[in-house]
Amino acid sequence: MRMTYMDANASEAPRPQAAAAMLAALAQAGNPSSIHAAGRAARKVLEDAREVVAARFGGRPADLVFTSGGTEADALAVHALGQGRRVLIGATEHDAIRAAAPDAPPLPVDGNGVVDLDALAARLAEGPALVCLMLANNETGVLHPITAVAELCRAHGALLHVDAIQAAGRMAVDLAVLGATSLALSAHKLGGPMGAGALLLAPDVALRAQLPGGGQERGRRGGTPALPAIAGFAAAVQACAPRDLAPLRDRIAAAATACGAVEIGAAAPRLGNTLCLGLPGVRAETQVIALDMAGVQVSAGAACSSGKVGRSHVLAAMGLGALAGEAIRISLPWNVTEDDIAHTIAAYCAMAARLRRGAAA
Repeated sequence: MRMTYMDANASEAPRPQAAAAMLAALAQAGNPSSIHAAGRAARKVLEDAREVVAARFGGRPADLVFTSGGTEADALAVHALGQGRRVLIGATEHDAIRAAAPDAPPLPVDGNGVVDLDALAARLAEGPALVCLMLANNETGVLHPITAVAELCRAHGALLHVDAIQAAGRMAVDLAVLGATSLALSAHKLGGPMGAGALLLAPDVALRAQLPGGGQERGRRGGTPALPAIAGFAAAVQACAPRDLAPLRDRIAAAATACGAVEIGAAAPRLGNTLCLGLPGVRAETQVIALDMAGVQVSAGAACSSGKVGRSHVLAAMGLGALAGEAIRISLPWNVTEDDIAHTIAAYCAMAARLRRGAAA
């Protein structure tokens, strides 16, 4: 049976350049903190990677902190930058942010999942704050107006942390252009390995380590760095060039809506690779399983919930009611082909026809 991978927002297909860089780094015997020749060679790999990643996303190498992934980068930003400030988060944020700030009041969003700027301005007027918003939503692909949010934050003396994990590698992402205080990044969302991420800081932003350890990462994150994963991260960053996948996504959307699906977030700017489809009356888990049996791999909501499929808090915050438990995400990988699109359309329409008949019976 043909297998078509359409779950890039969970993890992108690995890029061959990343795999090659990881193998080369595995040959390094030294610890980057050691001062002998082997240590200096390992240090060079680390610092070369830091330069590549920082430059790609509009920052300085000295302001980039490597982490174990996007979740740690988000948590580091919340706990370190949020000290002495109220933390405000979007209602559709990833669980990495929601878990790091469980008591933070959610900022409302409209029916497309875009943050309410008036509500944000009112909250900012209440005192010093750290605002946490994702650039692109992981479930719908919807983009927040981050530059407008940054202007509001500057006007009220607030800090702005942007989870750019889904956006990086799929659209232009620049810390300075966005006006953010910090950006969270993750290697495996752009074709690198799991186990590496980064927090990129604006110049002169102080960051207190939450894992002090041995003082690595300029005292901002302790622990010996995962050199092979970081090398693969940098290689993936160098290899990834945003590809316009919107026309391919829209072909799937047109076919699916003709089969009874509801396209979610379509009225807002979105990532070109991301499609969220609701199928009224059919549980999301049922759809995911049916498509998997047809050889098309998709997901329902985030892939970070220990394999559980339930009602999406993202779609619930958008006011979608029952549809919040009846929607799946199709996310196109960087190496998607025309045959992948055709297979997905055929499988989706067959699944929708069969399951909707069953729901109506």
